Amino acid sequence: MLELHLPWLELAVLTPLIGAGVACLCKDAEKTRLVAIAFSGLALVFAFGAWEDFNTLSVFEAHDHWDLVSPLLGRDAMVVDEFNAPLLTLTALMFFLTPLATLRTKLKRFPFRMNLLSEFLMLATLACRQPWGIIVLMALQTLPLVWELRQRGKSSRAFVIHMGLFIGLLVAGWAMIDAEDATHEHSMTAIALLTVAILIRCGCAPLHCWMTDLFEKATLGSSLLFVSPMVGAYAAVRLVLPVAPDWALRIIAIASLFTAVYAAGMALVQMESRRFFCYLLLSNASLVLVGLEVVTPIGLTGALSTWLGVCLSLTGFGLTLRAIESRVGRLSLRDFHGLYQQMPLLATFFLLTGLAIVGFPGTVGFAGVELIVEGAVEVFPYVGMFVVIAAALNGIAILRAYFRLFTGTEYLSSFSMQARWPEKIAVLILSVLIIGGGVFPQPGVQSRYHAAKAIMLRRAASLAHNLPTLNNQTKDLIDRGGSDVKP
Repeated sequence: MLELHLPWLELAVLTPLIGAGVACLCKDAEKTRLVAIAFSGLALVFAFGAWEDFNTLSVFEAHDHWDLVSPLLGRDAMVVDEFNAPLLTLTALMFFLTPLATLRTKLKRFPFRMNLLSEFLMLATLACRQPWGIIVLMALQTLPLVWELRQRGKSSRAFVIHMGLFIGLLVAGWAMIDAEDATHEHSMTAIALLTVAILIRCGCAPLHCWMTDLFEKATLGSSLLFVSPMVGAYAAVRLVLPVAPDWALRIIAIASLFTAVYAAGMALVQMESRRFFCYLLLSNASLVLVGLEVVTPIGLTGALSTWLGVCLSLTGFGLTLRAIESRVGRLSLRDFHGLYQQMPLLATFFLLTGLAIVGFPGTVGFAGVELIVEGAVEVFPYVGMFVVIAAALNGIAILRAYFRLFTGTEYLSSFSMQARWPEKIAVLILSVLIIGGGVFPQPGVQSRYHAAKAIMLRRAASLAHNLPTLNNQTKDLIDRGGSDVKP
Protein backbone atom coordinates (compact mmCIF):
# COMPACT_ATOMS: atom_id res chain seq x y z
CA MET A 1 0.00 0.00 0.00
CA LEU A 2 1.44 3.37 -0.99
CA GLU A 3 1.75 6.35 1.34
CA LEU A 4 0.30 9.81 0.93
CA HIS A 5 2.91 12.50 0.36
CA LEU A 6 1.79 14.40 3.48
CA PRO A 7 -0.15 13.30 6.58
CA TRP A 8 -3.36 14.82 5.26
CA LEU A 9 -5.64 12.13 6.66
CA GLU A 10 -4.52 12.32 10.27
CA LEU A 11 -4.48 16.12 10.13
CA ALA A 12 -8.09 16.09 8.92
CA VAL A 13 -9.14 13.73 11.72
CA LEU A 14 -7.21 15.36 14.58
CA THR A 15 -7.87 19.02 13.73
CA PRO A 16 -11.49 19.01 15.05
CA LEU A 17 -10.31 17.34 18.28
CA ILE A 18 -7.74 20.09 18.80
CA GLY A 19 -10.42 22.64 17.96
CA ALA A 20 -12.73 21.17 20.60
CA GLY A 21 -9.98 21.64 23.18
CA VAL A 22 -9.45 25.25 22.13
CA ALA A 23 -13.20 25.91 22.15
CA CYS A 24 -13.39 24.73 25.77
CA LEU A 25 -11.17 27.68 26.70
CA CYS A 26 -13.61 30.17 25.13
CA LYS A 27 -16.34 31.52 27.37
CA ASP A 28 -17.97 33.78 24.79
CA ALA A 29 -20.45 32.10 22.42
CA GLU A 30 -19.36 34.18 19.42
CA LYS A 31 -15.69 33.29 19.95
CA THR A 32 -16.62 29.63 20.31
CA ARG A 33 -18.44 29.82 16.98
CA LEU A 34 -15.42 31.39 15.28
CA VAL A 35 -13.16 28.67 16.67
CA ALA A 36 -15.56 26.01 15.39
CA ILE A 37 -15.63 27.60 11.93
CA ALA A 38 -11.84 27.94 11.80
CA PHE A 39 -10.99 24.39 12.86
CA SER A 40 -13.77 22.73 10.84
CA GLY A 41 -12.57 24.76 7.85
CA LEU A 42 -9.00 23.49 8.39
CA ALA A 43 -10.32 19.94 8.62
CA LEU A 44 -12.10 20.46 5.29
CA VAL A 45 -8.87 21.70 3.69
CA PHE A 46 -6.93 18.69 5.00
CA ALA A 47 -9.65 16.22 3.93
CA PHE A 48 -9.70 17.70 0.44
CA GLY A 49 -5.89 17.58 0.41
CA ALA A 50 -5.99 13.87 1.29
CA TRP A 51 -8.41 13.26 -1.58
CA GLU A 52 -6.30 15.16 -4.11
CA ASP A 53 -3.04 13.60 -2.88
CA PHE A 54 -4.62 10.15 -3.12
CA ASN A 55 -5.75 10.82 -6.70
CA THR A 56 -2.14 11.42 -7.76
CA LEU A 57 -1.11 7.92 -6.62
CA SER A 58 -3.36 5.98 -9.08
CA VAL A 59 -4.05 3.19 -6.55
CA PHE A 60 -7.21 2.02 -4.80
CA GLU A 61 -6.05 2.82 -1.25
CA ALA A 62 -3.23 4.52 0.63
CA HIS A 63 -2.31 5.45 4.18
CA ASP A 64 -0.68 8.46 5.82
CA HIS A 65 3.01 9.23 5.61
CA TRP A 66 3.16 9.14 9.42
CA ASP A 67 0.70 6.56 10.65
CA LEU A 68 0.37 7.41 14.35
CA VAL A 69 -2.69 5.28 15.11
CA SER A 70 -1.33 1.92 13.89
CA PRO A 71 -0.02 0.95 17.38
CA LEU A 72 -3.55 1.47 18.76
CA LEU A 73 -5.85 0.07 16.04
CA GLY A 74 -3.56 -2.19 14.02
CA ARG A 75 -1.61 -1.93 10.81
CA ASP A 76 -3.12 0.38 8.19
CA ALA A 77 -6.17 0.96 10.38
CA MET A 78 -6.83 4.39 8.89
CA VAL A 79 -6.73 4.53 5.10
CA VAL A 80 -8.04 6.68 2.30
CA ASP A 81 -9.43 4.88 -0.74
CA GLU A 82 -11.78 5.47 -3.64
CA PHE A 83 -14.71 4.57 -1.43
CA ASN A 84 -14.16 6.88 1.53
CA ALA A 85 -12.11 9.76 0.04
CA PRO A 86 -15.14 11.75 -1.19
CA LEU A 87 -17.11 10.82 1.94
CA LEU A 88 -14.43 12.33 4.18
CA THR A 89 -14.42 15.57 2.20
CA LEU A 90 -18.21 15.77 2.05
CA THR A 91 -18.58 15.12 5.79
CA ALA A 92 -15.96 17.77 6.59
CA LEU A 93 -17.89 20.19 4.35
CA MET A 94 -21.12 19.47 6.24
CA PHE A 95 -19.47 20.13 9.60
CA PHE A 96 -17.97 23.37 8.26
CA LEU A 97 -21.15 24.80 6.73
CA THR A 98 -23.33 24.09 9.77
CA PRO A 99 -21.53 26.44 12.23
CA LEU A 100 -20.87 28.89 9.40
CA ALA A 101 -24.61 29.22 8.68
CA THR A 102 -25.55 29.46 12.36
CA LEU A 103 -27.10 32.87 13.12
CA ARG A 104 -26.64 34.84 16.34
CA THR A 105 -30.10 33.80 17.53
CA LYS A 106 -28.85 30.18 17.72
CA LEU A 107 -25.43 30.82 19.30
CA LYS A 108 -26.42 29.76 22.81
CA ARG A 109 -28.44 26.78 21.64
CA PHE A 110 -26.03 25.09 19.23
CA PRO A 111 -23.28 23.03 20.97
CA PHE A 112 -20.19 24.12 19.01
CA ARG A 113 -17.74 22.22 21.24
CA MET A 114 -19.66 18.98 20.96
CA ASN A 115 -19.98 19.60 17.22
CA LEU A 116 -16.18 19.60 16.87
CA LEU A 117 -15.91 16.43 18.96
CA SER A 118 -18.59 14.79 16.81
CA GLU A 119 -16.68 15.77 13.67
CA PHE A 120 -13.53 14.14 15.03
CA LEU A 121 -15.40 10.90 15.74
CA MET A 122 -17.22 10.96 12.40
CA LEU A 123 -14.09 11.53 10.31
CA ALA A 124 -12.19 8.93 12.32
CA THR A 125 -14.96 6.40 11.63
CA LEU A 126 -15.02 7.10 7.90
CA ALA A 127 -11.22 6.80 7.73
CA CYS A 128 -11.06 3.58 9.76
CA ARG A 129 -10.98 0.17 8.11
CA GLN A 130 -10.44 -2.09 11.14
CA PRO A 131 -13.78 -3.59 12.27
CA TRP A 132 -13.27 -3.10 16.01
CA GLY A 133 -12.09 0.44 15.45
CA ILE A 134 -15.27 1.22 13.50
CA ILE A 135 -17.43 -0.33 16.23
CA VAL A 136 -15.76 1.62 19.05
CA LEU A 137 -15.90 4.91 17.16
CA MET A 138 -19.57 4.43 16.25
CA ALA A 139 -20.35 3.80 19.92
CA LEU A 140 -18.52 6.99 20.94
CA GLN A 141 -20.48 9.01 18.35
CA THR A 142 -23.63 8.62 20.43
CA LEU A 143 -22.19 10.33 23.52
CA PRO A 144 -22.31 13.97 22.29
CA LEU A 145 -25.98 13.52 21.35
CA VAL A 146 -26.84 12.05 24.77
CA TRP A 147 -25.03 14.95 26.45
CA GLU A 148 -26.90 17.49 24.33
CA LEU A 149 -30.31 15.98 25.01
CA ARG A 150 -29.70 16.01 28.75
CA GLN A 151 -28.34 19.57 28.65
CA ARG A 152 -31.56 20.64 26.95
CA GLY A 153 -33.65 18.85 29.57
CA LYS A 154 -35.04 16.39 27.03
CA SER A 155 -35.54 12.68 27.52
CA SER A 156 -32.85 10.57 25.86
CA ARG A 157 -34.52 7.25 26.62
CA ALA A 158 -35.54 6.31 23.07
CA PHE A 159 -32.15 7.29 21.65
CA VAL A 160 -30.18 5.48 24.37
CA ILE A 161 -32.24 2.29 24.13
CA HIS A 162 -31.91 2.03 20.35
CA MET A 163 -28.23 2.98 20.23
CA GLY A 164 -27.46 0.65 23.14
CA LEU A 165 -29.19 -2.19 21.31
CA PHE A 166 -27.34 -1.31 18.10
CA ILE A 167 -23.94 -1.32 19.83
CA GLY A 168 -24.68 -4.51 21.76
CA LEU A 169 -25.76 -6.43 18.66
CA LEU A 170 -22.80 -5.11 16.65
CA VAL A 171 -20.29 -6.13 19.34
CA ALA A 172 -21.86 -9.55 19.81
CA GLY A 173 -22.09 -10.23 16.09
CA TRP A 174 -18.52 -9.23 15.29
CA ALA A 175 -17.17 -11.11 18.33
CA MET A 176 -18.77 -14.25 16.91
CA ILE A 177 -17.32 -13.51 13.46
CA ASP A 178 -13.85 -13.19 14.99
CA ALA A 179 -14.25 -16.43 16.93
CA GLU A 180 -15.37 -18.47 13.91
CA ASP A 181 -13.18 -20.17 11.33
CA ALA A 182 -12.53 -17.71 8.50
CA THR A 183 -12.28 -20.50 5.93
CA HIS A 184 -15.92 -21.53 6.44
CA GLU A 185 -19.22 -19.76 6.08
CA HIS A 186 -20.09 -17.70 9.12
CA SER A 187 -22.96 -18.73 11.38
CA MET A 188 -26.47 -17.51 10.77
CA THR A 189 -26.65 -16.07 14.29
CA ALA A 190 -23.61 -13.82 13.81
CA ILE A 191 -24.85 -12.54 10.46
CA ALA A 192 -28.35 -11.96 11.87
CA LEU A 193 -26.95 -9.91 14.77
CA LEU A 194 -24.94 -7.71 12.41
CA THR A 195 -27.92 -7.33 10.06
CA VAL A 196 -30.31 -6.19 12.80
CA ALA A 197 -27.66 -3.80 14.17
CA ILE A 198 -27.27 -2.13 10.78
CA LEU A 199 -31.04 -1.86 10.35
CA ILE A 200 -31.32 -0.09 13.71
CA ARG A 201 -28.52 2.39 13.01
CA CYS A 202 -29.93 3.17 9.55
CA GLY A 203 -33.39 3.70 11.00
CA CYS A 204 -35.18 1.07 8.93
CA ALA A 205 -38.86 0.73 9.84
CA PRO A 206 -40.11 -0.30 12.34
CA LEU A 207 -36.81 0.47 14.14
CA HIS A 208 -36.83 4.16 13.22
CA CYS A 209 -38.62 5.88 16.11
CA TRP A 210 -35.30 6.98 17.66
CA MET A 211 -34.65 9.14 14.60
CA THR A 212 -37.94 11.08 14.73
CA ASP A 213 -37.47 11.47 18.48
CA LEU A 214 -33.96 12.86 17.96
CA PHE A 215 -35.06 15.45 15.39
CA GLU A 216 -37.84 16.66 17.68
CA LYS A 217 -35.70 17.00 20.83
CA ALA A 218 -32.13 17.83 19.73
CA THR A 219 -31.02 20.84 17.72
CA LEU A 220 -31.66 20.45 14.01
CA GLY A 221 -27.97 20.97 13.21
CA SER A 222 -26.76 18.22 15.55
CA SER A 223 -29.44 15.79 14.36
CA LEU A 224 -28.58 16.51 10.73
CA LEU A 225 -24.85 15.94 11.28
CA PHE A 226 -25.43 12.68 13.16
CA VAL A 227 -27.66 11.14 10.49
CA SER A 228 -26.76 12.67 7.11
CA PRO A 229 -23.26 11.16 6.63
CA MET A 230 -24.99 7.72 6.68
CA VAL A 231 -22.45 6.04 8.94
CA GLY A 232 -24.79 3.05 9.18
CA ALA A 233 -24.37 2.48 5.45
CA TYR A 234 -20.59 2.84 5.88
CA ALA A 235 -20.66 0.12 8.55
CA ALA A 236 -22.72 -2.05 6.19
CA VAL A 237 -20.04 -1.76 3.50
CA ARG A 238 -17.08 -2.31 5.83
CA LEU A 239 -18.54 -4.94 8.18
CA VAL A 240 -21.56 -6.68 6.68
CA LEU A 241 -21.05 -6.70 2.92
CA PRO A 242 -17.74 -8.64 2.98
CA VAL A 243 -19.06 -11.50 5.16
CA ALA A 244 -22.85 -11.62 4.67
CA PRO A 245 -24.42 -14.28 2.44
CA ASP A 246 -27.05 -13.37 -0.13
CA TRP A 247 -29.99 -14.01 2.19
CA ALA A 248 -28.79 -11.38 4.68
CA LEU A 249 -28.32 -8.80 1.94
CA ARG A 250 -31.76 -9.61 0.62
CA ILE A 251 -33.29 -8.97 4.07
CA ILE A 252 -31.55 -5.59 4.31
CA ALA A 253 -32.65 -4.69 0.79
CA ILE A 254 -36.30 -5.61 1.44
CA ALA A 255 -36.37 -3.78 4.78
CA SER A 256 -34.74 -0.73 3.18
CA LEU A 257 -37.15 -0.76 0.25
CA PHE A 258 -40.13 -0.96 2.58
CA THR A 259 -38.69 1.89 4.65
CA ALA A 260 -38.10 4.02 1.55
CA VAL A 261 -41.75 3.76 0.45
CA TYR A 262 -43.17 3.94 3.98
CA ALA A 263 -41.09 7.01 4.94
CA ALA A 264 -41.96 8.73 1.65
CA GLY A 265 -45.64 8.22 2.38
CA MET A 266 -45.19 9.51 5.92
CA ALA A 267 -43.34 12.60 4.67
CA LEU A 268 -46.33 13.35 2.46
CA VAL A 269 -48.75 13.61 5.39
CA GLN A 270 -46.60 15.26 8.08
CA MET A 271 -47.85 18.48 9.63
CA GLU A 272 -44.59 19.49 11.35
CA SER A 273 -41.54 20.54 9.32
CA ARG A 274 -38.97 18.61 11.36
CA ARG A 275 -40.84 15.33 11.16
CA PHE A 276 -41.32 15.92 7.44
CA PHE A 277 -37.57 16.42 7.00
CA CYS A 278 -36.77 13.37 9.14
CA TYR A 279 -38.96 11.06 7.03
CA LEU A 280 -37.60 12.58 3.83
CA LEU A 281 -34.05 11.87 4.98
CA LEU A 282 -34.99 8.38 6.12
CA SER A 283 -36.59 7.50 2.79
CA ASN A 284 -33.66 8.60 0.66
CA ALA A 285 -31.04 7.08 2.96
CA SER A 286 -32.91 3.78 2.64
CA LEU A 287 -32.66 3.99 -1.16
CA VAL A 288 -28.87 4.04 -0.76
CA LEU A 289 -29.06 0.79 1.22
CA VAL A 290 -31.23 -0.78 -1.48
CA GLY A 291 -28.52 -0.15 -4.06
CA LEU A 292 -25.75 -1.35 -1.77
CA GLU A 293 -27.39 -4.70 -1.12
CA VAL A 294 -28.12 -5.43 -4.81
CA VAL A 295 -24.36 -6.13 -5.22
CA THR A 296 -24.11 -5.57 -8.97
CA PRO A 297 -21.66 -3.08 -10.50
CA ILE A 298 -24.44 -0.80 -11.72
CA GLY A 299 -26.47 -1.04 -8.52
CA LEU A 300 -23.46 -0.40 -6.28
CA THR A 301 -22.33 2.49 -8.47
CA GLY A 302 -25.81 3.99 -8.25
CA ALA A 303 -25.88 3.57 -4.46
CA LEU A 304 -22.47 5.18 -3.98
CA SER A 305 -23.37 8.03 -6.35
CA THR A 306 -26.73 8.56 -4.65
CA TRP A 307 -24.97 8.51 -1.29
CA LEU A 308 -22.94 11.60 -2.22
CA GLY A 309 -25.85 13.32 -3.94
CA VAL A 310 -28.30 12.74 -1.11
CA CYS A 311 -25.79 13.92 1.51
CA LEU A 312 -25.19 17.15 -0.41
CA SER A 313 -28.85 17.79 -1.11
CA LEU A 314 -30.14 16.88 2.35
CA THR A 315 -27.46 19.04 3.96
CA GLY A 316 -28.58 22.02 1.90
CA PHE A 317 -32.23 21.25 2.52
CA GLY A 318 -31.70 20.85 6.26
CA LEU A 319 -29.63 24.03 6.55
CA THR A 320 -32.34 25.94 4.68
CA LEU A 321 -35.02 24.64 7.01
CA ARG A 322 -32.79 25.52 9.97
CA ALA A 323 -32.29 29.06 8.65
CA ILE A 324 -36.06 29.55 8.34
CA GLU A 325 -36.61 28.21 11.86
CA SER A 326 -34.03 30.65 13.25
CA ARG A 327 -36.22 33.49 11.94
CA VAL A 328 -39.80 32.38 12.60
CA GLY A 329 -39.47 29.40 14.95
CA ARG A 330 -40.58 25.84 14.34
CA LEU A 331 -42.82 25.53 11.33
CA SER A 332 -46.18 23.89 10.86
CA LEU A 333 -47.22 22.54 7.48
CA ARG A 334 -50.91 22.94 8.29
CA ASP A 335 -51.01 26.54 7.07
CA PHE A 336 -49.63 28.64 4.23
CA HIS A 337 -46.91 30.94 5.58
CA GLY A 338 -46.20 33.10 2.50
CA LEU A 339 -42.48 33.55 3.24
CA TYR A 340 -41.21 33.90 -0.33
CA GLN A 341 -41.17 37.72 -0.43
CA GLN A 342 -39.26 37.83 2.85
CA MET A 343 -36.58 35.27 1.90
CA PRO A 344 -36.50 34.62 -1.88
CA LEU A 345 -32.95 33.20 -1.85
CA LEU A 346 -33.76 30.62 0.82
CA ALA A 347 -36.99 29.74 -0.98
CA THR A 348 -35.14 29.13 -4.24
CA PHE A 349 -32.49 27.04 -2.51
CA PHE A 350 -35.18 25.06 -0.67
CA LEU A 351 -36.70 24.08 -4.01
CA LEU A 352 -33.32 23.37 -5.66
CA THR A 353 -32.11 21.06 -2.91
CA GLY A 354 -35.50 19.39 -2.64
CA LEU A 355 -35.54 18.55 -6.34
CA ALA A 356 -31.94 17.33 -6.12
CA ILE A 357 -32.92 14.93 -3.32
CA VAL A 358 -35.37 13.10 -5.60
CA GLY A 359 -32.95 13.05 -8.54
CA PHE A 360 -34.38 15.80 -10.74
CA PRO A 361 -32.57 15.98 -14.14
CA GLY A 362 -29.65 18.40 -14.08
CA THR A 363 -28.93 17.90 -10.37
CA VAL A 364 -26.34 15.74 -8.63
CA GLY A 365 -28.87 13.07 -7.62
CA PHE A 366 -30.15 12.24 -11.11
CA ALA A 367 -27.46 9.80 -12.28
CA GLY A 368 -27.39 7.87 -9.01
CA VAL A 369 -31.15 7.27 -8.86
CA GLU A 370 -31.19 6.12 -12.50
CA LEU A 371 -28.36 3.67 -11.86
CA ILE A 372 -30.06 2.28 -8.74
CA VAL A 373 -33.25 1.64 -10.71
CA GLU A 374 -31.36 0.01 -13.58
CA GLY A 375 -29.21 -2.12 -11.28
CA ALA A 376 -32.15 -3.21 -9.13
CA VAL A 377 -34.31 -4.19 -12.10
CA GLU A 378 -31.61 -6.59 -13.30
CA VAL A 379 -31.80 -8.54 -10.03
CA PHE A 380 -35.35 -7.94 -8.74
CA PRO A 381 -37.70 -6.60 -11.44
CA TYR A 382 -40.23 -5.16 -8.99
CA VAL A 383 -37.66 -3.28 -6.91
CA GLY A 384 -37.16 -0.62 -9.56
CA MET A 385 -40.87 0.12 -9.56
CA PHE A 386 -40.93 0.70 -5.79
CA VAL A 387 -37.84 2.91 -6.00
CA VAL A 388 -39.65 5.08 -8.54
CA ILE A 389 -42.77 5.17 -6.33
CA ALA A 390 -40.70 6.30 -3.34
CA ALA A 391 -39.01 9.02 -5.40
CA ALA A 392 -42.38 10.22 -6.73
CA LEU A 393 -43.91 10.42 -3.23
CA ASN A 394 -40.86 12.31 -1.98
CA GLY A 395 -41.15 14.75 -4.85
CA ILE A 396 -44.82 15.42 -4.11
CA ALA A 397 -44.02 15.88 -0.39
CA ILE A 398 -41.28 18.41 -1.18
CA LEU A 399 -43.51 20.47 -3.46
CA ARG A 400 -46.28 20.39 -0.86
CA ALA A 401 -43.87 21.68 1.80
CA TYR A 402 -42.59 24.40 -0.55
CA PHE A 403 -46.10 25.69 -1.24
CA ARG A 404 -47.01 25.60 2.45
CA LEU A 405 -43.93 27.55 3.53
CA PHE A 406 -43.46 30.07 0.74
CA THR A 407 -46.85 30.72 -0.88
CA GLY A 408 -50.15 32.13 0.33
CA THR A 409 -50.78 35.42 2.11
CA GLU A 410 -47.53 37.39 2.36
CA TYR A 411 -45.84 37.18 5.75
CA LEU A 412 -45.13 40.61 7.24
CA SER A 413 -42.27 41.13 9.68
CA SER A 414 -40.76 44.13 11.44
CA PHE A 415 -37.18 43.13 10.58
CA SER A 416 -35.33 41.91 7.51
CA MET A 417 -35.44 38.15 7.00
CA GLN A 418 -33.10 38.08 4.01
CA ALA A 419 -30.24 35.58 3.99
CA ARG A 420 -27.09 36.77 5.79
CA TRP A 421 -23.68 36.56 4.13
CA PRO A 422 -22.62 33.29 5.89
CA GLU A 423 -25.84 31.68 4.67
CA LYS A 424 -25.21 33.03 1.17
CA ILE A 425 -21.75 31.43 1.17
CA ALA A 426 -23.22 28.08 2.20
CA VAL A 427 -25.94 28.38 -0.44
CA LEU A 428 -23.42 29.26 -3.16
CA ILE A 429 -21.07 26.37 -2.32
CA LEU A 430 -23.82 23.76 -2.21
CA SER A 431 -25.58 25.11 -5.32
CA VAL A 432 -22.37 24.88 -7.35
CA LEU A 433 -21.80 21.29 -6.21
CA ILE A 434 -25.43 20.23 -6.76
CA ILE A 435 -25.74 21.72 -10.24
CA GLY A 436 -22.15 21.00 -11.27
CA GLY A 437 -22.50 17.35 -10.25
CA GLY A 438 -25.68 17.12 -12.31
CA VAL A 439 -24.34 18.82 -15.44
CA PHE A 440 -20.99 16.99 -15.34
CA PRO A 441 -21.72 13.63 -13.64
CA GLN A 442 -19.10 11.52 -15.42
CA PRO A 443 -16.10 12.07 -13.08
CA GLY A 444 -18.14 11.25 -10.01
CA VAL A 445 -19.85 8.22 -11.55
CA GLN A 446 -16.54 6.87 -12.85
CA SER A 447 -14.96 7.17 -9.40
CA ARG A 448 -17.96 5.44 -7.79
CA TYR A 449 -17.79 2.66 -10.40
CA HIS A 450 -14.16 1.94 -9.55
CA ALA A 451 -15.04 1.88 -5.85
CA ALA A 452 -17.99 -0.45 -6.54
CA LYS A 453 -15.79 -2.91 -8.43
CA ALA A 454 -13.27 -2.99 -5.60
CA ILE A 455 -16.02 -3.55 -3.00
CA MET A 456 -17.38 -6.47 -5.02
CA LEU A 457 -13.87 -7.88 -5.36
CA ARG A 458 -13.31 -7.76 -1.61
CA ARG A 459 -16.66 -9.45 -1.02
CA ALA A 460 -15.79 -12.23 -3.47
CA ALA A 461 -12.41 -12.70 -1.77
CA SER A 462 -13.93 -12.81 1.70
CA LEU A 463 -16.63 -15.33 0.79
CA ALA A 464 -14.26 -17.66 -1.04
CA HIS A 465 -12.82 -20.68 0.76
CA ASN A 466 -9.25 -20.23 -0.43
CA LEU A 467 -8.80 -16.87 1.30
CA PRO A 468 -4.99 -16.52 1.42
CA THR A 469 -4.51 -17.13 -2.31
CA LEU A 470 -7.44 -15.06 -3.41
CA ASN A 471 -6.51 -12.22 -1.08
CA ASN A 472 -3.08 -11.99 -2.70
CA GLN A 473 -4.78 -11.71 -6.07
CA THR A 474 -7.14 -9.12 -4.65
CA LYS A 475 -4.25 -7.05 -3.31
CA ASP A 476 -2.53 -7.07 -6.71
CA LEU A 477 -5.72 -6.00 -8.47
CA ILE A 478 -6.45 -3.24 -5.96
CA ASP A 479 -2.89 -1.93 -6.23
CA ARG A 480 -3.53 -1.56 -9.96
CA GLY A 481 -6.78 0.31 -9.25
CA GLY A 482 -9.10 -2.65 -9.79
CA SER A 483 -8.81 -2.32 -13.55
CA ASP A 484 -8.96 -6.08 -14.09
CA VAL A 485 -12.23 -6.56 -12.23
CA LYS A 486 -14.96 -7.78 -14.55
CA PRO A 487 -18.41 -6.25 -14.03
